[in-house]
Amino acid sequence: MITIKKATDKTYQNNIISFQMQMALETEGMKLDQETLTRGVEAVLSDSNLGEYYLAFKEEQLVGMLLIIREWSDWRAAFVLWIHSVYVIKEFRGQGVYKTLYKSIKDMVQKSDEFAGIRLYVDKTNLNATKVYEKLEMNDEHYNLFEWLK
Repeated sequence: MITIKKATDKTYQNNIISFQMQMALETEGMKLDQETLTRGVEAVLSDSNLGEYYLAFKEEQLVGMLLIIREWSDWRAAFVLWIHSVYVIKEFRGQGVYKTLYKSIKDMVQKSDEFAGIRLYVDKTNLNATKVYEKLEMNDEHYNLFEWLK
């Protein structure tokens, strides 16, 4: 059975940093600067206005995570939750870890007028993730994501 827990302190900070490093390398071939990443993770864990990490456990083992960031939608007068930084340990993939994380976020959205929906972006080459999101009835029909990063 997979259980979900919100990270509310620095107990799992090293795990989150490790998952982030692995995810960036695996999905984008990017080696993150650990010092910068540590500052970023610490900031989120210290201020939930920046985001919230949700952790997935199988029995007592931490096996996956995601980060939620709120975006205000004036069109909807509610927040849209963006899913970022999805990572599941390789040997636990295909066992419903992400599905359980997603459903817990979706339940939260459905139960509150504070939220209007969920969004995420995925690297175009990450076909495995795309298939997972499609199975959960997410779609890419409405928007393309454009960005400029320093």
